[in-house]
Amino acid sequence: MTSTTEKSSGAAATFWKGFRTGLPFVLVVGPFGVLFGVLATEAGLDVIETLAFSVVVIAGAAQFTALQLMSEQAPTAIVLLSALAVNLRMAMYSASLTPWIGAAPLWQRAIIAYFTLDQSYACSIQEYEAKPHMSVPQRVAYFAGAVAPVVPAWYLCTVVGALIGARIPESWALDFALPITFLALVAPMLRTPAHLVAAFVSIVVSLLAAGVPYSLGLIIAGTLGMMAGAQAEVLLERRKALA
Repeated sequence: MTSTTEKSSGAAATFWKGFRTGLPFVLVVGPFGVLFGVLATEAGLDVIETLAFSVVVIAGAAQFTALQLMSEQAPTAIVLLSALAVNLRMAMYSASLTPWIGAAPLWQRAIIAYFTLDQSYACSIQEYEAKPHMSVPQRVAYFAGAVAPVVPAWYLCTVVGALIGARIPESWALDFALPITFLALVAPMLRTPAHLVAAFVSIVVSLLAAGVPYSLGLIIAGTLGMMAGAQAEVLLERRKALA
């Protein structure tokens, strides 16, 4: 009984630690969600459709990509391919999380798969790596805490944006939330030369391919960036082996 109580207490404390870590992201997820709601209604979606879009997809970058391409009357195949390509990072997130939470029950892993976001992943993986001796229940609790303030804020602000529509002044410039969110997530994770190579190649290629139709230049840049980063990591490993 004491052991069970201690485990529950430890998981609860870990949950609230994750919650506190994820809470600041509400400051950027909120405007991001409002902006999506506004743009969705401008593109012709009603409030219910906008909320359903966020609940089903729950991936802001992919949602913005799909919405922009839909507004440009892009072919359906291009919309789906682009949204899928943007969301491929979720597969990498899942692979990265598996060694840490792969032993969790199936229903927990299913829920985590749905709620794997940039914010929840970034917070969780840094905590797991910093404290490798955490138990699996504690890791699950931390993940749940990190995502707990973010997802309700995303849903709520999406609805708010859809309700107020175009009544937000352009001078508010809510689109600042997207780049700030990704800078806050990515910058602390650029810890190795391979990471830096991937980021550099992605930036250069995205600038050079800015004129590619349907924003496909970003997909090209991301693909080449990942390839460059992987190749850099292979070369570094070879150097270490020869040293």
